[in-house]
Amino acid sequence: MSQHEQPDGDSNLAAVGALLAEPARAKVLLALVDGRALTASVLAAEAGVAASTASHHLARLLEAGLISVVSRGRHRYFRLAGPQVAELIEAVARIAPPQPITSLRQGTRAHAVRYARRCYDHLAGRLGVAVADALQEQGMVVVGNGSAGYIITDDGAKSLVNLGIEARSGEVARCCLDWTEQRNHIAGALGRALMSRLLELGWLARESRTRALRLTDAGQTNLPLRLGVRLP
Repeated sequence: MSQHEQPDGDSNLAAVGALLAEPARAKVLLALVDGRALTASVLAAEAGVAASTASHHLARLLEAGLISVVSRGRHRYFRLAGPQVAELIEAVARIAPPQPITSLRQGTRAHAVRYARRCYDHLAGRLGVAVADALQEQGMVVVGNGSAGYIITDDGAKSLVNLGIEARSGEVARCCLDWTEQRNHIAGALGRALMSRLLELGWLARESRTRALRLTDAGQTNLPLRLGVRLP
């Protein structure tokens, strides 16, 4: 370091906290936490604010590096800047108090999100935790000693490959602490491949308006049969 360079100080948590403290901005980030790219008008509706107000909040989040934007034709699509931002939102959600439910619609949506949802690029919620439990019980993954991940076993790699999921014995799949269940589900490359394959097989289906995932009839049959999942 030269004599003219100044060392960096401690992390400025207050700057991030100020961004999250605004309810509309928090709702925008929650809407994007499943990895989708959404237009400003959709995010304005999610946040319950006018389009002009949403534009101001989006500009603040862009400036802070929490979201990114791409243009497609006449429209601009916003998404989280990366998985590290999703991890931040999930971490805050784990210690944040729940919002009160004031309508049947909100209650139905909250139940669906808690049951199964996209956590950026992998399966979360009660179903995500149940899948992680099943893979451990079936001996497909084991918890690594002193690591924050699951290690794929020989049998697990074979079973996953037979299901159409790329996996290698000895690879580590990252744990992600579920904010609604306070237990781990599977993230990282395996989590991403697993959720993508379950969607391809039609065992899960996306909900267009929320980050919730719907368990299909095929999923109710095949998740217990093929992976030993005890459906919540």
